This record gives sequence, structure tokens and C-alpha cells, in this order.
Amino acid sequence: MKIKYLATIISGTLLLSATACKKTIEDINKNPNASETGQPDYILTGVTKALADTYWGTSNNMDASLLWVQNWAKIQYTDPDRYIYTSTSFNELWGTGYTRGVVNLNALLKIADAQANPNYKGVALVLRSWVFQLLTDNYGDVPYTQASSINEFLTPAYDKQKDVYFAILDDLKSAQTFLSPSGPAIAGDIIYGTSSGANQILLWKKFANSLRLRIALRIADREPEKAKQVLADIQADGSGYISSNSETAQLVYAASPNQNPISNLFDTRDDYRISKTIVDKLFALNDPRLPVYASKTRDATPQTYVGLPNGLLVGDASSYGFTKTSKPGTYFLAPSAPAVIISYAEVLFDQAEATQRGFIAGNAADLYRQAITASLTQYGIGTADINTYLAQSSVAYDAANYRKSIGEQKWIALFGQGLEAYAEWRRLDYPQLTPAVAGTLGGKIPLRFIYPGTEQSLNGTSYNAAVASQGADALTTKLWFDVN
Repeated sequence: MKIKYLATIISGTLLLSATACKKTIEDINKNPNASETGQPDYILTGVTKALADTYWGTSNNMDASLLWVQNWAKIQYTDPDRYIYTSTSFNELWGTGYTRGVVNLNALLKIADAQANPNYKGVALVLRSWVFQLLTDNYGDVPYTQASSINEFLTPAYDKQKDVYFAILDDLKSAQTFLSPSGPAIAGDIIYGTSSGANQILLWKKFANSLRLRIALRIADREPEKAKQVLADIQADGSGYISSNSETAQLVYAASPNQNPISNLFDTRDDYRISKTIVDKLFALNDPRLPVYASKTRDATPQTYVGLPNGLLVGDASSYGFTKTSKPGTYFLAPSAPAVIISYAEVLFDQAEATQRGFIAGNAADLYRQAITASLTQYGIGTADINTYLAQSSVAYDAANYRKSIGEQKWIALFGQGLEAYAEWRRLDYPQLTPAVAGTLGGKIPLRFIYPGTEQSLNGTSYNAAVASQGADALTTKLWFDVN
């Protein structure tokens, strides 16, 4: 891809080199024989892969959110599992989200206009909305308005989290108007690209609506009327939601070097085990997903699947034994394991909650059962086992405490999707997790990412304004959407 970049992007920030140097650098690096217009299919492929790698990768997933929601635990180098981080620990989501995500998707939006291809524009808006959702879910207030014009705003202001969510919802609504099955074809789509032309765009429309549903619930405790209106707009639009496991929005990886980041890490390292918290829960529920989520211990053990407590000191973690504790399941360690962005099961859980809240019509208990069924089917669980699982009183839907029913089952279904599971745990407050054994936050679990340290030094005025508005730049500061 030959894309014109304005200047060297400083790692982890939106800041560019000083404007006095910008023109000189551009002139020096300009290739008179190369096109300065990027190819939209190359941009789309590249940005999707970069975002999926970050979403599913080490810094944000394996070394943070998967530990905090106690899907995984660390058996070596346990500092992250004890909530010990530095000012550079959370640079990747910020840096990749903005410099490889927002910047390239903004470029794709401009190319889509220049080439009169609204379908590229709609896809770019959907992906950009997902990026901004990840950023605000985890940091809180983030640059949004000025992030679209980084050549004009070298030190972008932070928008309040409420405003970011509202803006994303507007963008996704706009995306629906641009996405047209009868419009021009798009290429480079590695999420739905195997579908035929018209169906491919219909799936993107469902993806957009499913994200709107997710974000409507994210704001529901603060802005219930806005959430209800968003869902009414979706109903009126008529494009529907993701409606089968085959429509799940995900990137299916291939063999090395394009393998799943988890597979890539486990090829050379042995730092992680499945958390005792989720293993115990799966045992308690006789959950048939246990052998999918966890590998058998290398040495024979009475339970076959053994989880590791979260947040142990290094010596204590090692004493459990590398061969007597379970790694994540082979499904997740496979090179081609998908990076799931939003699943059919999640969409059904979201519809169940929206129904229970009175935002949409339907039967919450039925949707809840359908959601569990979709999750089990996603992993190849058979009908007989599904029926046996659903028949348990411990799995039955409790309308009087829907947060617990949906929260716990959604937590199980989101296994591996650390960032989304983390956002939903904060929002629903279930499952009720016990902080890390040797945690460093005074008996608390982190509630957000801290901003990259470079923001303090390179965008200090905007950073300080955000901290003054939102609260201390600390792991324990509660974000706007996190009410309870």
C-alpha cells in the first residue's frame, strides 16, 4: 500500500512531528514515481488484520483483560496477574487503535468518496466504530472529534466517554445508509469476504446493527431512553442482527506467519494457564465447554482439568506445577482459531437483556436459552448435551436477577474475548470475582486501562483536562458507563 502519511507518528499517540519539520519530511520522502492514493482493498485487509491481532493479542488480552476477568492466569512472570503495570503497559491498544486503525480507516473513507463506492465507506465506519468502542471501553475519555484531523490537531482534545459512545452510534447509523447490497463491490474483506457480493454487504449491515445493540446496552444504565431509541431505529431499519453462528463477525486465521496470536505465543512460551475461577464454574455447572476451554493436564490428575488461582507470587504459581495445571484448550491454541469480534451468542444475550429492560419486545428467557445454545453449538456441542445443560436449575433464567443470569452465562460464552468480557463484567457486575491472591490494588480488580505515558509528555494539556474531568489516571478509577 502506498499511502501518504503526514509525518512520523510517535509511538502510542496521535502526535506528529513538529509542523516546522513536517513539510521537509514530506518533501524528502515523496516518491515521484508512486501513487499517493492507497488501494482500498489493501487498506481494508491490512487494518482488519492489525486490529484483530491487537484485540486478540498479548498486551490487551492475554496480559490484561483475560486475567482480570479470570479466564486465564499466569504461571510465570505473574506481575500482570497481580495488577502490576508500567506507564507503557497499555500502549498497544492506543497506538494500534489510532495510528493503524483510525488513521487508515479515515484514509479509506476518503478513498471511498473519491471512488464513489459507499460500501467501502460503510465498512470503514463500522470498523472505526469498533476501534473507538474498544478505546473508550478501556481508557474512558479519548480523542474522537479531533482524531479525524490529526494534521490539524497535533494535540487532540479528549472527548467525554458519553459523547464518544453517542458519536459511535451516529456513525453506525450512517454506515447503514452507505451499505447497499446493490452498490459497488468491495474487495479485501477478510471478515465476510467469502460471501457473495450482495450477501456480503447484508452481513456488514447486520454487523453494524449488532454493534449498535452492544453499545446501546453499554450506555443503558446511564441513558436508558437513548438506548431504547437506538433499538427502535434498528427495528425500523429492518436489516436485523447477526442471526446464526455462520454470521459471527470474526477473522479466521491461517497458518504461520498469519496464525492466531495466541497460537503464535504458545509456540515459544509457556506463561499462561486457565484460571481456577472459570474451571471451578464449569465443573459446578457440568458445562460441556470445559474440554474446549481447557486442555488436559500433561500429568494425570484426579480432575483432569486443573485451573490456577489468579495473582499468585511467582514461586507460589510455579509450585502448582507446569504439568499439573491446564493450558487453554487446543481450540484456542490452533493456528486458525478465529478472533471473534461479535458472536451470534453475544447478540442473543444482548437481545435477552434488552427485552428484560423493556427496550424491545420478546421473551427474555427464550432469548437467553437461545444464546446459551448458540454458544454451545459454536463449539460443536451436540443437541443432547445442550438439552441436558439447559435443564439444570443452576442454568435456568432468573428474571428477578437477570444481571446474574446473563452476566454469568455471557462471561462463559465470551471466553477468549478478554476486552469484551471485561467490559460486560464491569457493566453487569457478574460474575462476582475475588481479586487476585497477591493483588496490589488493596483488594480491588482494575476498572480501566491507564493512559500511555507518552500522553502526559506529548499531549499534556489534553491529558490533564481528561484526568480532571474523569478522575485519576489509575487502574481503579471507575468509568462513566460503569454505574454499579
